[in-house]
Amino acid sequence: MKNKWMDEADHALLHTYNRYPIVLEKGEGVYLYDTEGKKYLDFAAGIAVCSLGYGHKGYTEALKSQIDLLLHTSNLYYSRPAADAAAKLAKAAQMDRIFFTNSGTEAIEGALKAARKYAYTEGSGKFEIIAMEHSFHGRSMGALSVTATESYRTPFEPLIGGVKFARYNDLESVKEQFSDKTCAVIMETLQGEGGIYPIDPEFFRGVRELCDERGALLILDEIQCGMGRTGTMFAWQDYGVKPDIMAMAKAIGGGVPVGAFAMTEKVAEKSLAPGDHGTTYGGNPFVCAAVSKVLDIYEEEHILEHVKKVSAYLEKKLDALAAKSDAVKERRGKGLMQGLAMNVPVGEVIAKAQEEGLLVISAGGNVLRIVPPLIITEDYVDEMIEKLKKAL
Repeated sequence: MKNKWMDEADHALLHTYNRYPIVLEKGEGVYLYDTEGKKYLDFAAGIAVCSLGYGHKGYTEALKSQIDLLLHTSNLYYSRPAADAAAKLAKAAQMDRIFFTNSGTEAIEGALKAARKYAYTEGSGKFEIIAMEHSFHGRSMGALSVTATESYRTPFEPLIGGVKFARYNDLESVKEQFSDKTCAVIMETLQGEGGIYPIDPEFFRGVRELCDERGALLILDEIQCGMGRTGTMFAWQDYGVKPDIMAMAKAIGGGVPVGAFAMTEKVAEKSLAPGDHGTTYGGNPFVCAAVSKVLDIYEEEHILEHVKKVSAYLEKKLDALAAKSDAVKERRGKGLMQGLAMNVPVGEVIAKAQEEGLLVISAGGNVLRIVPPLIITEDYVDEMIEKLKKAL
């Protein structure tokens, strides 16, 4: 039966992914099951999306209730779920205005448009954007323009102009790229796809100060590292360096496709106005019911406190594994967003882990990426470590 579904997919789907030979069918807690009944401990969470794991009763009941009420209306009308979700998300993000999208890539597109519109409204003539090396912001033309990886970019050039790249965690490099045309700096608070690189606090503060001095906006991409993954609702909150615009997605909906970008009131007043930006599906009642319930569950079940506790244990166990295994070069990361830089091909480790019933994924530079559901406990960490040891 597995081969049937794989064959159908290979013939019908556009071949833009080299999928693993697993057909997943259902999930429960932090485990996934394939069509042949094999059980997998999931430390990938749908690429950091399923923060509450699978089958959370309160979450699924909220979605079922909304299905019975209303799925979609378009943004020509108000809806209670959208208003509720926007208010809660703005509070959690410590921002003022929210625009709901369908994905993280769309959130980046909106953030870039907002930054350029802000500069346009001010009459500054600024349009250049500084992005970072090792960055990943998405696959659409705008998001790809601020993504550094050459192999992603080259087939689609020329991309959107006015983008420069600086070295992450190198403030002098950022200064070198600044000009009187710079309208914004965009970066991930913790680089994900590029190889799991945490931000240096001094660099972070320096970029914020540089933006303030030179009249540029700071855009943070918290699509993967946000929504509790590092132990605060958004990663920047642990550093106290507030962005002007922030993109988010993945975990904000717990599994349904939804993203958002947020901004301060100062930016909102001079950026996107009626007619400047839109979306047919973005922020519909169904996905907003999911966002609202996810935020409620985080508060009710003290998810952030739990992440801080269990991530300290995870880091300790990964450090011990790295110290004893010649296959591991180093661990880096923050909270429940961890990477093991490997001395052996990471693809082989992932395949062996799957044989052991463990799902992990890769990141750039031969890194094993570990981004489990935020509800994992120390027991699940122990189980993961044992499976990973066997895989190594």
